[in-house]
Amino acid sequence: MDRDLLSHLPVVVAVARRGGFALAAAELGMSPSAVSHAVRLVEERIGQPLFARTTRSVALTEAGEALVAAAEPALEDIADRMERIRSVKGRASGLLRINAPRIALPLALMPILSAMAERYPDVTVEIVTDERLSDIVGEGFDAGIRLGEMIAEDMVTVRLTQPFRTIVVASPAYVGRHGQPRTLADLSAHNCIGYRLLRSRALYRWDLNDQGKDISVETRGSVVLTDPLSARDMALAGIGLAYLFEPLVRADVEAGRLVEVLRDTSIDEPGLFLYFPRRAAMAPKLRAFIDTAQEIGRASSRTPGRKVFSEDRVRFTS
Repeated sequence: MDRDLLSHLPVVVAVARRGGFALAAAELGMSPSAVSHAVRLVEERIGQPLFARTTRSVALTEAGEALVAAAEPALEDIADRMERIRSVKGRASGLLRINAPRIALPLALMPILSAMAERYPDVTVEIVTDERLSDIVGEGFDAGIRLGEMIAEDMVTVRLTQPFRTIVVASPAYVGRHGQPRTLADLSAHNCIGYRLLRSRALYRWDLNDQGKDISVETRGSVVLTDPLSARDMALAGIGLAYLFEPLVRADVEAGRLVEVLRDTSIDEPGLFLYFPRRAAMAPKLRAFIDTAQEIGRASSRTPGRKVFSEDRVRFTS
């Protein structure tokens, strides 16, 4: 067996997964030239090109597809077994990559990450904030975080938050200048802070309840954002009405910095879930994250007014 060939197979798999040399280099912490050298060495040893390269794209050849199909599951199995061996000695270890929307940080992740740093110093948790619906398997993530309704059926899920409401808020200063909307039709006369979806580039329509029926409301305003958390800052500044998850602005509403409007039109979201392919649950680093999240959930249930969350092995439509 060619030992040099084996050592470079993870590089080949990374280039195939990421669809390019530069992206694979960033993932692996290598220079693009080192990645190119590793791929070239493997190609020389097997006597066939693995990638068809152009100035704009990198695609697997037939030989490359065959090699990656054989090597990728074998490398994943080796990595999983190594982590299990390390965990037998006492601690989970390694890099845990999680794809999540930015709202997951204040809503769920901050206490989990703080506890993980204390309990599992050999685990590095990399959070890639991404508002798109990324393919976590294809892009090399161990797990993702999304609203429950956005998770594909074949994933195992773990609840990270209780369900929460979406609400419309404004600052007292804005309400003082423009008044409160009393009906959904009144929104057309207000400055509504918009949110642009990154994947489709469309403006998000506010999902609201109209006398028991869920509807999507098109809004207009002077500001459009791609970061939903910034809508809170805009509302606090008195710029306009913001559509947000209630836990993100609960303290502001309680303190009077923001006012909830159109309360009867709010809808319930299923909450945030961690999700991952079934085989990934075997990895000690992911199991450590899940255990930590559930322990924090149990602790929060002992706080008045808080509810426990627990692991949900359920299926959602994509």
